[in-house]
Amino acid sequence: MDKIRARILPVVLLAVGTILLAGCPPRESIEKINRDPGRYAGKEITIAGRVTNSFGLLGTGVYEVNDGTGSMWVLSHGYGVPGNGAKVAVTGTLEQGVSLGGRTFATAMRETRRRH
Repeated sequence: MDKIRARILPVVLLAVGTILLAGCPPRESIEKINRDPGRYAGKEITIAGRVTNSFGLLGTGVYEVNDGTGSMWVLSHGYGVPGNGAKVAVTGTLEQGVSLGGRTFATAMRETRRRH
């Protein structure tokens, strides 16, 4: 019985890990996204870095994430806006030509999930 369990456990762990990773969008560098935004437009991506600017009101706003390779604005609706200096990993859909509050952002991400 222990031999069977020893053989099955690694297979089960590998299968579970593969399923979990398959559901996660790939994490990309902001530099790579900014270099070719059309490639990522409308697709779900993940970026991670430190918040360098944030502007929010009543659970809606924008914040800028810098990952050391570049910066990107993130549009947040219903998640609140993290404070300056916060480390975040953000998943969302990349949009081009986004306007918010009279300001146009060439490329921005519309947030769907966030981890601190």
